[in-house]
Amino acid sequence: MSSAAALHGEQQDIPRWMVLLLAAACGVIVANLYYAQPLIGPIGAALSISPGAGGLIVTLAQIGYGLGLLFIVPLGDLFENRKLVLIGLSLTCVALIGAALAQSATQLLVCSLLIGVSSVGAQVLVPYAAHFSRPETRGRAVGNVMSGLLLGILLARPLASLVADLFGWHAIFGLSAVAVALLIVVLARYLPKRQPPAGLHYGALMASMWKLLKDTPILRRRSLYHAATFGVFSLFWTTAPLLLASPRFNLSQTGIALFAFAGVIGVVAAPIAGRVADRGWSRPATGVAMVAASVSFLLSHFWEGGRESSLVVLLLSAILLDFGVSANLVLSQRAIYALGAEVRSRLNGLFMAIFFVGGAIGSALGGWIYAQAGWPGVSWMGFALPFAALLYYLGEWRKA
Repeated sequence: MSSAAALHGEQQDIPRWMVLLLAAACGVIVANLYYAQPLIGPIGAALSISPGAGGLIVTLAQIGYGLGLLFIVPLGDLFENRKLVLIGLSLTCVALIGAALAQSATQLLVCSLLIGVSSVGAQVLVPYAAHFSRPETRGRAVGNVMSGLLLGILLARPLASLVADLFGWHAIFGLSAVAVALLIVVLARYLPKRQPPAGLHYGALMASMWKLLKDTPILRRRSLYHAATFGVFSLFWTTAPLLLASPRFNLSQTGIALFAFAGVIGVVAAPIAGRVADRGWSRPATGVAMVAASVSFLLSHFWEGGRESSLVVLLLSAILLDFGVSANLVLSQRAIYALGAEVRSRLNGLFMAIFFVGGAIGSALGGWIYAQAGWPGVSWMGFALPFAALLYYLGEWRKA
């Protein structure tokens, strides 16, 4: 039986190998958004980009990704999904080659924008796990796929730093172009086709998104929950390298990269959260996830000790934060994907776009707050945002 037939069989569930393939693909794709983040300094020096304008390298990728979430991901409810993914990945590969060969600021900035727009193929792939899973195992499948995506986010920065130290900053984009090219070949061979039911044309599809947001309370709630938690996730990983490089810890770039590698332990929460959701415990688990994200910042805020012990506490904070954010993401997507297969891509695009705005705000505020108030200011902000979301979340219990 072919992979597509196996997935579409009435009593079949998504095979484990397909879940692993989707997880790996999502991680490889989404990592492209974050490779440039720790390399702004050397890229700016090489291409004569001022420190003030260097942030555009990352910002344009984020803007492109946000546009893709709103205008490309919803096409998963209209066009054959595999073809949509492969077209996007082909554009990603071309843009990465352009970045690897960039000799001017303009070329790199244009490539950054294209990398962001085309990398939304990951968000077309994630719903595959929901489309081809039985309802009772949907949370586990989504959780496993999301663990791959989160690993891509967390590993991209330290991997880029290490590769740049060894081979220069161009190399990470070239290596990623090779990885994406191989991924295109694998997905073309093994990814099953998924043709959504005939329905809306593109204009009506886009117009329906506002109605979906207005008429779907669980989408609004889950989007705001995760906008807050992903916002402090971005806040932490934007400012933690500044703290680690400061005289308090005085870590090298390699040391900071190893710290980030250790922090990925928190991603184990993603498959656990999926299993918890499948058992019907999403509501209490959501509260636990937001408490974990909020408390993680208090650990490093109130701890006063030597350099080594403070470093350990900061690492525990990173793991606890990643745990809370990973769990909350999977719990939210599990709830949203249960609303209906015919609107799943649009719901996913709206959800991702809203919480991505939270992440962008966290990144933008991080450097400014750290410069104005140091780590104490960052930690208070990191505590406050998920705590505010937690207060909003309590409304679910009152209604229940």
